[in-house]
Amino acid sequence: MTEQIDSAKVDPPRTIAVVGGGQAAGWVLKTLRKEGFDGRLVMVADEVHAPYERPPLSKAVLSGDATIDSLSVVKSDELEALNVECWQPDLAVHIDRGRHLLRTAQGRELHFDRLIVATGGAARRLQGAQGATNNLAYLRTIDDAVALSARLRDIKRLLVIGGGWIGLEVAATARKLGVDVTVVEGAARLCARTVPPVVSTFLADLHQKHGVQLRIGAGLCSLEDHPDDPRRVLAKLEGGECIDADFAVAGIGLSPHTALAEAAGLQVRDGIVVDEYGATEDPTIFACGDVANHMNAWVGRRVRLESWANAQNQAIATAKASIGILAPYAEIPWFWSDQYDVNLQILGDVPVDSEPIVRGNLDAKRATLFFLRDDMVRGVVAINAARDLKLARKWMNQGRRVDRKVLMDATVPLA
Repeated sequence: MTEQIDSAKVDPPRTIAVVGGGQAAGWVLKTLRKEGFDGRLVMVADEVHAPYERPPLSKAVLSGDATIDSLSVVKSDELEALNVECWQPDLAVHIDRGRHLLRTAQGRELHFDRLIVATGGAARRLQGAQGATNNLAYLRTIDDAVALSARLRDIKRLLVIGGGWIGLEVAATARKLGVDVTVVEGAARLCARTVPPVVSTFLADLHQKHGVQLRIGAGLCSLEDHPDDPRRVLAKLEGGECIDADFAVAGIGLSPHTALAEAAGLQVRDGIVVDEYGATEDPTIFACGDVANHMNAWVGRRVRLESWANAQNQAIATAKASIGILAPYAEIPWFWSDQYDVNLQILGDVPVDSEPIVRGNLDAKRATLFFLRDDMVRGVVAINAARDLKLARKWMNQGRRVDRKVLMDATVPLA
């Protein structure tokens, strides 16, 4: 249900500042204008590009199948049409909550009525001896992706540190380009923080069948320039194994950009803490996207989501709330990954330590894994099974009970 705030009790904002220039920021800008906000709108972002989507970076951009323009959420000419002041490249460095004042690294100051933080995060970095080489890249921005794409065309062997989604997508794209790939993952299995063992096993088999060398459960001791050629790298693993490669990419997670909010005294706990409308404890300051820790009504607990769907949908709800239109954000979490000929989608709350009901054939790369609670679907992993996911989403929104035997019997249509 959507609620309209009583305009007699809350002064409508005349100036809104949006900090960040990614997908969430782009949707905030578009939504504010769509919903009728006609005041001053300023975006402060440290990248020079117009807001863009990040999922294609590890896939289409790396492989050369996408352009910068094709990733844009809102293009430069559209920003002009929306009458957005773009302070780029610049960095917001201080929020004076008492004076409603935002300061930037270039010395600019902006008095705001509402401030929306959509700063996302940065790729986590290898520290000390683990990252003691210049022949190492991280993938977070479009410039990162363009540079890495060019590098992949000049090398024969790539070392990927991290067996999570980014690392595996980079590995798949590199193999598509004919590069030999070794993936090193310190945990006992791939994507251990987000999927159960059966999916980790599927992913390991998938990559091995495409020629990727996996080192799972192997901690990285050091990553340094190769002693015989400083343009290459040498990795030393726990147990003594050494791996040499022409270049390395690390995909070891995201660190949310919370320093600005934390310095302003806002509550931060694995992200900026917000309510179901994207509001912080300060009624003039909101946050959304990768940086926001929100109470998700569907999951039933606080979560910080790093996904395309969350960056868009939470941004829309937060933008509306900032101008007085309250519609609680309670979307079912949704994430997808494309690797080789596999489209893998995750919907809902997927326990990482449970056995799912499997419908279909994992070996044939077409299966749907259902996770039930009280005979209701609470989570789904769909492997090349988008139709099953669509139907499951409908059941999940309805809170419908399902028959376990029917789910397991692929000869019975789910509908």
